[in-house]
Amino acid sequence: MLVLISPAKTLDFDTKPITKVNTMPEFIEDSAVLIAELQQLSAKRISSLMGLSDKLSELNHQRYQAWQLPFTPENAKQAVLAFQGDVYQGLEADSFSSK
Repeated sequence: MLVLISPAKTLDFDTKPITKVNTMPEFIEDSAVLIAELQQLSAKRISSLMGLSDKLSELNHQRYQAWQLPFTPENAKQAVLAFQGDVYQGLEADSFSSK
């Protein structure tokens, strides 16, 4: 089964993940190209381009600047555990067992 859910604005990279199991995103090379472009934009330009608040634009600007490959447990976290929006809270992925 393949499930697609939207990413969340709220992220939690502080809480330790419940598992070390992870995968790499399918289109990581494409992401690197896009992030390289986004890293050149100011927070104000990101706000205008994406229709974001100044606060959220600044947060994303900081995230774009910090983005780097390769992903490791020190600089990344599984999306299903990092995203904290309503859908992800309802999913309760942190209660999943390895089974």
